[in-house]
Amino acid sequence: MKYTTQMDAAKKGIITPEMEIVAAKENMDVEDLREKIAKGTVVIPANKNHKSISPEGIGEGLKTKINVNLGISKDCYNIEEEMKKVEKALEMKAESIMDLSNYGKTQEFRKELIKRSTAMIGSVPIYDAIGYLEKEFQDIEEEEFLKVIENHIVDGVDFITIHAGLTREVAKSLRSMDRITKIVSRGGSLLYAWMEINDKENPIFTQFDKILDLCEEYDVTLSLGDACRPGSIHDSTDDLQIHEMIVLGQLTKRAWERNVQVMIEGPGHMTIDEIEANVILQKKICHNAPFYVLGPVVTDIAPGYDHITAAIGGAIAAGAGADFLCYVTPAEHLRLPTEEDMIEGIVATKIAAHAGDLAKGINGARERDNKMSKARYKRDWDEMFKLALYNEKAIRYREESMPEYKDTCSMCGKMCSMKTVEEVLNG
Repeated sequence: MKYTTQMDAAKKGIITPEMEIVAAKENMDVEDLREKIAKGTVVIPANKNHKSISPEGIGEGLKTKINVNLGISKDCYNIEEEMKKVEKALEMKAESIMDLSNYGKTQEFRKELIKRSTAMIGSVPIYDAIGYLEKEFQDIEEEEFLKVIENHIVDGVDFITIHAGLTREVAKSLRSMDRITKIVSRGGSLLYAWMEINDKENPIFTQFDKILDLCEEYDVTLSLGDACRPGSIHDSTDDLQIHEMIVLGQLTKRAWERNVQVMIEGPGHMTIDEIEANVILQKKICHNAPFYVLGPVVTDIAPGYDHITAAIGGAIAAGAGADFLCYVTPAEHLRLPTEEDMIEGIVATKIAAHAGDLAKGINGARERDNKMSKARYKRDWDEMFKLALYNEKAIRYREESMPEYKDTCSMCGKMCSMKTVEEVLNG
């Protein structure tokens, strides 16, 4: 029996090769996975043109996945350097890489990224519109936006972020609202400017059915972007954010009618007491589609340490039911991340994702922690390093400060509590 997308196959009762791979990775019954994909609560982003991909699932009952943002810009235009970051991100087992390139030979970078990457690849086509069409943004015709989106999809990206929920109806209250940071989404701000200058409806919204045509043909997952996400804790959970979320819920149903897989993007910045409610609200309004969050960043006063503020929020969000975490690096709000910034961001986000999995009771999550605890009790350093989420720093710290007693660390030495108790229990 033929099928167009993973969702189409799932609705028809077909188990695809991608479902088999994901079920094995998640240690779950493939039939259970198929049912979740059919309902839209799980997605497998896997473009038919991305031949090197090792498919991953995102959504209900699955391990929380993380995304790494990379790409070239006008101020930091070094394709070779970005490719080094790509290789490191893949080595660190990031499940997803988003190409946010917005200057120069973006297609050259994107094609090479898709060719090399076993991880799923996402992009935000609107970032590429000015360069691809060689026009000022305000001069782009409504139908031309579709050309850029088609270009990214044909190249092989597995999911695209589109800001289709920022309608004129949603945006009209922005001027009168008590928002400090207004619109912080880059794509959202560009579309808002286009709409205001041209006095027209959002072209991504008006072209939505044509975008669905492309997504269905290549099995590309839609990541419905939150143009009105809060960029400061002051702006969180306001009516602008919620109004857009309602539109995203409506667009989700339209996509599912076409068997197009959907994720919903979420905030943003907010205090920790609002995170769980936002996850519950998104799941309710958007029909339990997988939830993809940036952070959330839980305080606005820690530039240089936003990988920590985001990991705090990400752990709470994942524990409450968020499915996909976009990493945040120490360079957030400051510069394009270096490779070291990227490493710090990946580690912090992986910690948040795993902490969320422990809270959600994801199959197999606690087993690794229990193995680590046993290795610590035995002071089995090789086993500890093997089990670590990322062991380079742990190994370096150990080598830089070797203790007198090799089965302890240099903090406690002979007074190691576990060594003492073990010796007592062993007589």
